[in-house]
Amino acid sequence: MMKKIFMGGYMSFDHLVRHYSKPLRPMPTDVRPGGTLRGDVRAILFDVYGTLFVSAAGDISIAREAADRNVGDVGDLLQRYRVGKDAVSLQEVFFKAIEGEKQRREREGVDYPEVVIESIWKDILAIDDDAVIKRFAVEYELIVNPVFPMPHAMDLLTVLKRKSYFLGIISNAQFYTPYLFSALMGNSLTSLGFNEDLLFFSYAFGYGKPSLFLFERAAERCEGYGVSRDEIVYVGNDMLKDIYPAASVGFQTVLFAGDGRSLRLRHDDDRCDGLTADLVITDLLQIMDYL
Repeated sequence: MMKKIFMGGYMSFDHLVRHYSKPLRPMPTDVRPGGTLRGDVRAILFDVYGTLFVSAAGDISIAREAADRNVGDVGDLLQRYRVGKDAVSLQEVFFKAIEGEKQRREREGVDYPEVVIESIWKDILAIDDDAVIKRFAVEYELIVNPVFPMPHAMDLLTVLKRKSYFLGIISNAQFYTPYLFSALMGNSLTSLGFNEDLLFFSYAFGYGKPSLFLFERAAERCEGYGVSRDEIVYVGNDMLKDIYPAASVGFQTVLFAGDGRSLRLRHDDDRCDGLTADLVITDLLQIMDYL
């Protein structure tokens, strides 16, 4: 059975996500909700990791500390895929390859480059089968960074869809991120109410947050619907990667401070000095009180 699950290709990405995923509860914070939105709202854009989903690593995992904590399980994964490397040395190569690719893209003028993770794994593992590489990448990510829907995330999306808000995503992400929704929320992104052309996943554009690139593209798309920047709300858990770029392009901002794993206040970053979110919430449904 394990061979069929992990090596035979019989398990879809949705099934893999469900296989690895177990309930995760957010960790409480000492932040108090407060503030208000500045005006009318017609579009709401979300971060994914640490906002709509509890993330064990607090972010999409290219987090070295999280990888080191799971070295045993990564070793088991390598055995199942018959990779003749030990987990420690493989992860050294993995993170160096990511950093090298980002530095190359920076030299080309990209301010906050994003990698395509299956390309990184393909070079490291020397496996030509793209399906196997993608399945390995999914399993590795779920081992290192298990996720589970944030409390009331599904409830919020259901209400927002019913009220006909334009819904979108701006997230540091990889190809497997959309499968979190179908596997753990039971529906595709579009069925959950997200507009297909308001989905801005970093891997697809080559830019990651806190670059303004994805936020500017989102603003342009919303303008095509007749939605101005000040009618867009962005919801995220990180003052630097979420609130800073969203505020910089003129969006209203909501800081989700409901999980101690993922809350990033960034007091030591000059870009966040004096920066505040318009609204701070500790439960996703709290945003409904301000719409």
